Amino acid sequence: MKQVKTAVIWLVVGLALGLWFGVNIGKGKPVFSNPFQASTVQEKLRQTGDDILEKSGDALEKGGQALKESARD
Repeated sequence: MKQVKTAVIWLVVGLALGLWFGVNIGKGKPVFSNPFQASTVQEKLRQTGDDILEKSGDALEKGGQALKESARD
């Protein structure tokens, strides 16, 4: 009975740590940071800038492909 109790405790601790680390990895934060800490304005601006750069790069790539296709025709 003691072994089952110990196994359940370790399972709960492992799940809690795995969730903590998984949330931080999913948010792109350091593994040991606080997952409940609100993002700062600077972090939000950086993320928004990264998203804009990625979308503009995709748009430029699509435009370049359209030009190549129109030049072939």
